[in-house]
Amino acid sequence: MPLHKRKPFPLADPPKDLDPNELVYQVRFTKEIFRDYQEYLNRLNLYRQRLWTCKVTGKINLTYEEALVSEHNATERVQQFPSELVPRVLNMIQYSTLNLTDLINEIHTNLQKNLYEGIELHAKKGESVCACRIIEVMKDGEIAQCKVGWLDKLRQVTDVTVVSVEDLVRKKPPFSRSFLKAFIRESTCRISPWLVHEKLAKKHGILTDQLAGQNRVIDISRDSKKSGTKNKLGNQNFRPHQKKRKTENGHESENQVEEPIIYPIDDLLVKPSADDPNYADRPSPSTDFQVPMDCVGDLLMVWNFFTSFGRLLHLWPFSLEDFENAITHKDSELMLILESHSAILKFLIRDGGDYFTAIQNKRQKLKVKLTNWANYLCHFLEMRNKPELSDHIPIIKRGHYGLLDIHVKLGILRELVAEALITSAIRDKLDDCIEQKKILLARRREEVKTNKEQYLQKEGDHHTKEVNPERMLVNGKRNYVNSTIGSVPKYHNGDLKANGKVQSVYRKLIMENGKLPGRIEAKDDENQDKISINEQREHLEREIEKLSIRTNCIGKDRSYNRYWFFRREGRLFVESLDSSKWGYYSTKEELDALIGSLNEKGVRERDLKRQLEKYYVKISTALQKRSKDIAQKALMDEGELRRSARVRSQPRCSPAMAFHKYTNKWKEKPKQSKRHKKGHTLNLIFVEGTSP
Repeated sequence: MPLHKRKPFPLADPPKDLDPNELVYQVRFTKEIFRDYQEYLNRLNLYRQRLWTCKVTGKINLTYEEALVSEHNATERVQQFPSELVPRVLNMIQYSTLNLTDLINEIHTNLQKNLYEGIELHAKKGESVCACRIIEVMKDGEIAQCKVGWLDKLRQVTDVTVVSVEDLVRKKPPFSRSFLKAFIRESTCRISPWLVHEKLAKKHGILTDQLAGQNRVIDISRDSKKSGTKNKLGNQNFRPHQKKRKTENGHESENQVEEPIIYPIDDLLVKPSADDPNYADRPSPSTDFQVPMDCVGDLLMVWNFFTSFGRLLHLWPFSLEDFENAITHKDSELMLILESHSAILKFLIRDGGDYFTAIQNKRQKLKVKLTNWANYLCHFLEMRNKPELSDHIPIIKRGHYGLLDIHVKLGILRELVAEALITSAIRDKLDDCIEQKKILLARRREEVKTNKEQYLQKEGDHHTKEVNPERMLVNGKRNYVNSTIGSVPKYHNGDLKANGKVQSVYRKLIMENGKLPGRIEAKDDENQDKISINEQREHLEREIEKLSIRTNCIGKDRSYNRYWFFRREGRLFVESLDSSKWGYYSTKEELDALIGSLNEKGVRERDLKRQLEKYYVKISTALQKRSKDIAQKALMDEGELRRSARVRSQPRCSPAMAFHKYTNKWKEKPKQSKRHKKGHTLNLIFVEGTSP
């Protein structure tokens, strides 16, 4: 059966009390039966994803049906394995502790060097070399001979003679390594050590409880490994560590001792134990999106593109909330929609690619305006020639873009973004960011190395100075103070002397400030050095972050849900495994509860927790800022509503309608200063969107 995440995947059990006349849903290639249509669709969608692995060949990134076909074909090839060699190869496989590659090489080399009955090769027959099959290996002292059967074109034996070993010729191996790999995978049920299937072992007489005919080296205990000795097992009986357990009948049975689990392991294998901490309940993410659930992914992708490459597009950034409101609005004259489409169409024309050629062939002017952008958008859809989008060209030409379905709007933007991503300008931008990021990373490594050397040098100089041997810890830092607060240490500068008055003053200073007199100024200098180093490090990190245009997934939880954080959006998004469901966390309390619910015994949740803790300050700050902005908007809405009730007019200035007020500030020409008039270029500052 195909493997899912490198593990066997159990098929669904048939429904209980199934009526022969009942209408059900059946998966064609697994014969699974479902009563519920949604369960049937979920299972079918899972099978269609490229998450499956062929158990026999090891091929990955297959659909379930492709993996089934691959296993079937590989199994048929394995059936062609020479029956005479099957017992010998299985003996080499049984209880071997080698990895798959080394085991294949060992068997392949063994079969190449040694002669076995049943293998086919070539031998000298007169003055020619003909194909033959070894029938019997005969050895008389040091002289070895073989009884071979000569083969015709149909691989049938026509004659039998005895030839010497020197007359045998190997033109090619008995089978390829890939063929042997498929045979090993098909014949075994476990690795490390390898175990042959029980039925196959009984059929060919392979021992299941001992090693026969092989001198294998197996480390049984850690003590033997530490001492460098190895237990060599020849024809001795080999049994793994076992313990006895009484059955229901009172008889004792032997069971293999379970090895201690070394965490982290796959999250789905983690089981609750008594020593687990009290994990917090994982909060349910919010799902109150205005767009349909299956459109959230496209919405985030398009918005992130506009935010990351806004400077190249000459498009002023806008919030995700405004973009979502604009997409769902039925008005065809929204400035945010007009500007975003016009900006990307102008960008494609400036690039001089396929779209530029298509516009030239139609003899259109190469100037996109807010009044004619719909015509250029129709030309683009005709060029892409996708029926699900091009069928809506008449509606767009009539000026009713806002009436299109949300799926169509985001589908059009998705195609525009896909075309823009392959332009030379985007590629050049990415190449520049990569090169600059490499330089900054090298600079950061150099600074870390320099700071480390300076720290070690200061530590060396510090230990060479004469200090008071009696020390204590104050506020977690080592200060040179007598362990008894009543006695005063004597410094070389003679500022303090051991008399009663000085002792009382000294004691008071320590209790109030927790600092040593005479050392405060020096310590402040050290703090200043540390602050300047931290500021430089933070500045360098910010510069590196600005160059990280691509948004990467923060991590996955035990159910393979992916977590996304966008720098200009104060929400932490959650995407399901099949991308069919989305949600988000919007408060710091939800973030804390999420971190507290992650089990570090699992590989995925451990990595996710570390990433969330690494960027905790950044994410929590963004969440708090968004919550504060929402509260302020609510107050403004309430105030605007009260004023509008008094004057009987609609609250056009409501923050919820902010997307109506969007203006593309890149179009505004900045005032030329004296410095600008002399030939200097005035650049607008725009920070690219990044992710942690």
